[in-house]
Amino acid sequence: MRKWLGKLLNYNIGIYFVVLLAFGIAAAVMEQYILAIAELLVIAVLFVLYLLFRAGRRNAMQAFLQKAEDKITNLSGAESPFPLAVVRLTDNVIVYANGIFAKVADFKGALTETLITDILPEFTNDWLASGKKVCPNDVSLGKRRYRMHGTAIRANDAVGTPMAVLYFTDLTELYQVRDEYIRSRPVVAIILVDNYEELTRNMSEAATSGLNARINNTISKWAQDYHGLLRRLERNRFLLIFEKRDLKQAMDGKFAILEQIHDITGPSGLETTISFGLGVDGATFEEGYQFAALAIEMALSRGGDQAVVKDRLNFSFYGGRTKEAAQRSKVHSRVTANSMMELIGQSSHVFIMGHKNADADAVGAAMGVACLCRKKGKPFNIVLDVENNACQNLIEEIAAEPEYKKAFISGQDALLLCDNRSTLIVVDTNRPDQVEYRALLESIPRTCVIDHHRRAADYIQPVVNFHEPYASSASELATELLQYAVDQKDVLAIEAKALMAGIFLDTKSFRVRTGDRTFEAAAYLRQLGADMVDVNKLFRNDFQETMAKYQIIKSARLYRQEIAIAALNSPAPRALAAQAADELLNISGITASFVLYPDEDKIVISARSVGDANVQVILESLGGGGNMATAGAQVSGSTVKDVLDQLVESIDRYYES
Repeated sequence: MRKWLGKLLNYNIGIYFVVLLAFGIAAAVMEQYILAIAELLVIAVLFVLYLLFRAGRRNAMQAFLQKAEDKITNLSGAESPFPLAVVRLTDNVIVYANGIFAKVADFKGALTETLITDILPEFTNDWLASGKKVCPNDVSLGKRRYRMHGTAIRANDAVGTPMAVLYFTDLTELYQVRDEYIRSRPVVAIILVDNYEELTRNMSEAATSGLNARINNTISKWAQDYHGLLRRLERNRFLLIFEKRDLKQAMDGKFAILEQIHDITGPSGLETTISFGLGVDGATFEEGYQFAALAIEMALSRGGDQAVVKDRLNFSFYGGRTKEAAQRSKVHSRVTANSMMELIGQSSHVFIMGHKNADADAVGAAMGVACLCRKKGKPFNIVLDVENNACQNLIEEIAAEPEYKKAFISGQDALLLCDNRSTLIVVDTNRPDQVEYRALLESIPRTCVIDHHRRAADYIQPVVNFHEPYASSASELATELLQYAVDQKDVLAIEAKALMAGIFLDTKSFRVRTGDRTFEAAAYLRQLGADMVDVNKLFRNDFQETMAKYQIIKSARLYRQEIAIAALNSPAPRALAAQAADELLNISGITASFVLYPDEDKIVISARSVGDANVQVILESLGGGGNMATAGAQVSGSTVKDVLDQLVESIDRYYES
């Protein structure tokens, strides 16, 4: 009877009495006075029984807790030197606490039946539920800091209430030493003037000295707030070492020096830009410098004019909103061409792979690499999904050529053909999760990359890397390799056409992201037989496709008075979505455009920009990539509305930071 009553009255006891009292009042209102009196007597008896039961249960609980404390700590509660409390896990209520806990908690009121979150607001019992014995975070009681230990137990009552015995170890001084150690860890920063050669070209020695002095003064003035050591290592390179306690100040300020340095201009009006590479959490100064070197390499590969923080796990990016400054030297192209030809010559088989849903730029760059393989007489295959791509007409033309009849294969077939002497050359992407067939990337150790997109944090680490974020396209880079590695007679007309199509696509008909080297590459391909009329025909749409494109444009809405966003609830051809994003930029006043649409289990975003908006930075928080003018992203496991909300939030952060 007692156990049954205990189960009945264990939780929400007040509901029982309220209901019974309501029945008694109802009987009285209905003038059933005898019934009302009987019900009130029953309520009184039950209430007395409940009080007796609760008192007995509390005494049993105190005895049980005393035994549990003796068993766990080998000390009695009164004599324990540790603050100790027992918490009911179902509602986080303190059912027992020793005197030391009450003293250090300095809680005004009775501790028993008090929520532990009133004393420790950040308390959770997740770590206990997962079987851990020590809380992962330190806690504060009063002015002291403790490490919290816990053991899950079950009460010796009718229902076996889940409980936890918590006891606290005072480690205040240890935590203070630990925190000071973390705050005083060195941060190694490499500061590089990105465009120093362009700034000082054709300048007199006196003018160069004056420019150097202005750069030195600006950087030194900014570095004073960080109480570190600043030294100039070379003409355009500085080393700054400061403590980690000051890093947050720099990060919160978004490295304001990146904007301040723009006030220094050369004789031609060119603004000075600098890049930061910061190494954090290195075990030694040497490792910290290695992290900084990786960070500065990442900053330069993303176009410069930004700060990159590298710790043991991740890269963090700041700045990077300006257009990439093109370097005119072709030394890198010549050296890369020689290295790649040597690597191809040592290979048993060469596989060329672009990104998923390959476009004309990926196919064009692959054709350029295929030409290098033909020159060396090495077998090659282009890994591509011939059913799902964005340039079906071009692929059909290539496959009709005798040299390329069996060139295109699937990732699975390539995996069966590769061996330990195979080489994989990735074009038009530098991210492992975007390649056509990732298993092939993970199976071939010798990898090369030819790409023009800004480098992402999870980039491919190749043997030979031809990564130029200022280039218009991967096809432009592949064309430069051909100029140094083969004779003009070695390049087929279809290869020249494919390369020209890649440049044509990524430059939007030579309207954006073009430089002198872009037109040099186009002129070289024109000499090889690439006809712009034939290239233009590859990108024409039929009537239905044209109408579908303008339906996408019609659905666009204006945001911030200069951004066009089209969010589609039905799938759309990827090529049409990209064309619609391009077309939106032709509208006066539109500086950036985004087209969102569902594609199987993911939401795809195509983004374009003309002006100051860097769509690559905007989409980076959504897992996307690209460059300042052209970017894309794919978000899995979400809806168009949710992704639209994320996109708007990212746009707001970009413009408000």
